[in-house]
Amino acid sequence: MRKTLLAVLLLSALSGPVLAATADPVVARQLDSLKLKYEVDKDGDYKLVFDLGEGRSQIVWVRSKTYTYRSDQIREIWSPGYRTSGDAIPEKVANRMLENSNEVKLGGWVKQGKIGMFVVKVPTSASAEELGDALKAAAHTADEIEQEFSGKKDEF
Repeated sequence: MRKTLLAVLLLSALSGPVLAATADPVVARQLDSLKLKYEVDKDGDYKLVFDLGEGRSQIVWVRSKTYTYRSDQIREIWSPGYRTSGDAIPEKVANRMLENSNEVKLGGWVKQGKIGMFVVKVPTSASAEELGDALKAAAHTADEIEQEFSGKKDEF
């Protein structure tokens, strides 16, 4: 019994640091070179808040986790633009997001739980300047949709 308890305690102690998400230091260097302020959240992602003027701000995350598609290594940038009160995004809003995805040149809309999230996918090899451009594109695009459907409220 004691050996089992000791093993459980040891595994519990080890699982914290072993399983904890870590922030990608490459992103930190790029954001620092752009002189952007950020914080690292519990998932190891970089959270930025952009001042868009006229009293508006917009949250943007740079995900530390990367994805591989064939020979490409990809990083995601997320910015919320709409929150639904139900389980589904209303048809009018979802259709507008699809239209907007066609209008913009970088990124597209996805549903993350109750949030309509604008996502830009960039290669992990993107330069700091390219990452900065993608961050700004995500912030402005998400804020435009937020304004359109929130009556100019600034939730994100």
